[in-house]
Amino acid sequence: MEKHSRIYVAGHTGMVGSAIVRSLKNEGHDNIIVRTHAQLDLTDQAATERFFKKERPEYVFLAAAKVGGIYANNTYPADFIMENMLIECNVLRSAYANGVRKLMLLGSSCIYPKVCPQPIKEEYLLTGELEPTNEAYALAKISGIVMCRSYNKQYGTNYISAMPASLYGVNDRFDVNNSHVIPSMIIKMHGAKVENKPYVELWGTGTPMREFLYVDDMADACLCLMENYDGNDFINIGSGQEISIRNLAETVKKVVGYPGELVFDAAKPDGTPRRVLDNTKIYSTGWYPKVDMEEGLQREYAYYLEHILP
Repeated sequence: MEKHSRIYVAGHTGMVGSAIVRSLKNEGHDNIIVRTHAQLDLTDQAATERFFKKERPEYVFLAAAKVGGIYANNTYPADFIMENMLIECNVLRSAYANGVRKLMLLGSSCIYPKVCPQPIKEEYLLTGELEPTNEAYALAKISGIVMCRSYNKQYGTNYISAMPASLYGVNDRFDVNNSHVIPSMIIKMHGAKVENKPYVELWGTGTPMREFLYVDDMADACLCLMENYDGNDFINIGSGQEISIRNLAETVKKVVGYPGELVFDAAKPDGTPRRVLDNTKIYSTGWYPKVDMEEGLQREYAYYLEHILP
């Protein structure tokens, strides 16, 4: 990508898209195209086609998606599969029709089977049953990967896919019911600290193992792949830092400064028992994460205090 290339970041108001915009600006790119959801609904095929025909982006980062935690995925599966597949279909169709030079589809590590050899290699996709609580979202993202491969095969396009580990950081979604695990914990523990509650209740047993990646590290990896990778195989992006949900909660408790107890409700779902990525391919490009877990949590909590609470 040249510094003046026309680069469209779909989903720039979200955590992933906004981090990609920051990374592009840090690298000196000055022709970044963005639209809010109110300005452009990517589930609307005609509107998406008009936008691409008018703006003619050369490069596209497809970070727009309907996302949420276990509760949201399990409660609104029809919305998750429908909206995400509409976005993917409309953007890829319009990108091809208007000569986009390269496109990156952003997905999630939840595409992998619920029970999977660890660390998870890219080739383990579709080797087992998916986690039921996020099956709809996972299938939508898997379909996006196949769409990219199919366009490359049939039309000779250059569409690549990247699957990050669980993300957190600046511009995360803070909603106790619809957010991912880290912002949900921050909300609960900060509220309990302010209200002097003796304990905080968290879903599950606390035993599942997860890999988390700070969102600005993810964005830097995406730019690295756009510059250095061409191929049909999607690429994992992870931190290599594995932590149990219980230890994560203890770290959030420390960062927030909550003095009470943590109580885990084993009657609630745990989700996938373990999910840590094999990052061999992304590391071979020369990219490595820079932000460790505690530093990243401190940044996210500072963002919550400054931008969400007021």
